[in-house]
Amino acid sequence: MTRKQVLFLCTHNSARSQMAEGFLRSKYSNRYEAFSAGVEPTKIHPFAVKVMKELGIDIAHHRAKNIEEFRGKTFDYVVTVCNHAQEACPFFPGKHILHQGFDDPVIDTESADESMNMFRRVRDEIRVWIEETFG
Repeated sequence: MTRKQVLFLCTHNSARSQMAEGFLRSKYSNRYEAFSAGVEPTKIHPFAVKVMKELGIDIAHHRAKNIEEFRGKTFDYVVTVCNHAQEACPFFPGKHILHQGFDDPVIDTESADESMNMFRRVRDEIRVWIEETFG
């Protein structure tokens, strides 16, 4: 059976799209091959790595990628996980174009605990959406 190709897009490819890729790879790699990229990639946020590790999913080896790395490739699903990526992304060919906006967990907070809680909330929302959409 050929696995369907899924590309998750976000602004910086530092948190939301990386977590989505991690969940899809971890839970449904028998049916899907997951990738992620950003329209303005930076680096993976360490809190994204930590909150995924809490669930036994290791994304520490991931790297932020520019969407240009995937130019010319066709995907079964292209999923934008933030509004900016949806607006800024050049057309990417896909059989199914999906948008599911999640809050940006990379915000200024008063404490590391607050930041971690924000990352956990967004992580859990992404997990539920992945299960409902691809499960």
